[in-house]
Amino acid sequence: MEKQKADIEQLLAEGRVIQLKPRGTSMYPMFVEGRDEAVIDPIKKVTQADGSLRLRRGDVVLYRRDGGILVLHRISRCAQEGYYLVGDNQSVEEGPIRGGQILGILTGFIRKGHYCPARHPVYQLASRIWLILLPVRPKITRTLHRIKRSVNP
Repeated sequence: MEKQKADIEQLLAEGRVIQLKPRGTSMYPMFVEGRDEAVIDPIKKVTQADGSLRLRRGDVVLYRRDGGILVLHRISRCAQEGYYLVGDNQSVEEGPIRGGQILGILTGFIRKGHYCPARHPVYQLASRIWLILLPVRPKITRTLHRIKRSVNP
C-alpha cells in the first residue's frame, strides 16, 4: 500500500490524471468497492494564480490525512481555517483539512464501464441533495438497510 500511495502522489505531482478504485464503504453509495473507479485530476488544475484553491462545497477530493492515509471524501463546507469533509456514507465531518493536504479532485467516475463527468447536472443535483441530508443520513441508511434486508432475507 505504501508503494501504491507513493505512486498516486507522484503521478498527481507530475500533473497526470489518475484512475483508481476506491476501497471501503465511506463513499457508498457514490462508490461501490470493486465496481466503480474514480477519475482524479491533480489539484494543480484548480489552483488559482495566487496559490489558493478553487474548491467548493460538493467537490470530492483526494487528500492525505496527517496520519498518512489517502482518503477520497466530499467537501461539506469551506471555512477560513480549511475544508471540512465527509464520506457519503458518513455523518461526521472531518476537518479542518488544509489546502496543502489536498492532492486531487474528482472530475468523473466510471460505473459499469460507463464514464460520467462530475459536472453532469444529475450528479451535481444528487450531490447537493445528499449534502443537505447530512444531519439525517444515519436514519436514511438504517431505513434503507432494513428495506434491503426485508426484500432480500
